[in-house]
Amino acid sequence: MSANAGRLDWVDMAKGLSIFLVVMMYAASSVGEDTGGVGALHWAIAFATPFRMPEFFLISGLFLSQVIDRPWRAYADRRVVHYLYFYALWALIHIIFKVGLLATNPVGALEQIAWAVVQPYGVLWFIYLLAAVSAATKLLHDLRVPAWAIFGVAAILQMAPIHTGSYLVDQFAEYFVFFYAGYVLAPQLFRLAYWAAEHAAIALLGLAIWAVVNGALVFSPGFAMHPIHPVMGYAGLPGLHLALALAGSAALCVSAALLTRLPWMNWLRWMGSKSLIIYVAFVLPMGIARTVLIALGLDEPTLLSLLTMAVAIVSPLVLYWIVQHIGFGKFLFERPAWAHLPGTRGSRPNPDATAASPAE
Repeated sequence: MSANAGRLDWVDMAKGLSIFLVVMMYAASSVGEDTGGVGALHWAIAFATPFRMPEFFLISGLFLSQVIDRPWRAYADRRVVHYLYFYALWALIHIIFKVGLLATNPVGALEQIAWAVVQPYGVLWFIYLLAAVSAATKLLHDLRVPAWAIFGVAAILQMAPIHTGSYLVDQFAEYFVFFYAGYVLAPQLFRLAYWAAEHAAIALLGLAIWAVVNGALVFSPGFAMHPIHPVMGYAGLPGLHLALALAGSAALCVSAALLTRLPWMNWLRWMGSKSLIIYVAFVLPMGIARTVLIALGLDEPTLLSLLTMAVAIVSPLVLYWIVQHIGFGKFLFERPAWAHLPGTRGSRPNPDATAASPAE
């Protein structure tokens, strides 16, 4: 396998680890909310709390350098409109299904749809925020703001106790630094992953040391396990939280590079290549599965969380497979031509321009 191919493999593997942890967190916390119980997955999520979402943002910024110098129209189509399309589509689906149909509250559904324009909706906040941080990074790049200054301010925002009441503003302050880190530190992260794949024994030793340190700081005095959200110990302190998030993100990159050496783990790499499909569509089947399983009398937190997580991950992939085979509904996971900015790759051709141009 070439270096380049290996690097692409590890990126997909890292995405697979990230989406696995995210769905695990939502499955465990939702089970905890419904049952009041705590299972094994709650402890796994507590360990991953410092780096679970930061890793997702960092990976999303890795290839930004390939498009950051493009004109605004092309860049926005690829990095802003792309995410906003899936956010808008799936926010409508979630709200109409949960509020309009299940809760039989069409007026409430309309209100939530209106709010979703300015206040990221539910689990889809990540998709909304990717559009926001992508636009901000391009603007700062075009203004020639030094990378060290951006990173420094972003780090301060992450460490500061920002609670404005706007979920968009608060989450931007919390996670922009990790997206930007993925962008500016991409060469170092790719070198780290390639090195890890070539030096597995030393990389495993480094991961073991990191795991001990991360666990010790998460479960240190001040830690509290709750059914919905665990509270970190010293790992939650400003500055230390940021350092652990970056270290944990790097550790997941190393783990992903090592996992590419194991052919039987290719399922996780493939799942990572479909991470956006899983992310936008896992919530509804997760809620249905959890409700049905509880109604059937299953209330043991660990088993209930595992089954709920399995359904939440597999269901979007099954839906994607069905859509691909019947040819209807591709707009759910693929952006149609009308959802591209005019004149960009994938958009509808200009009829006037086509008529005036010779055939190629």
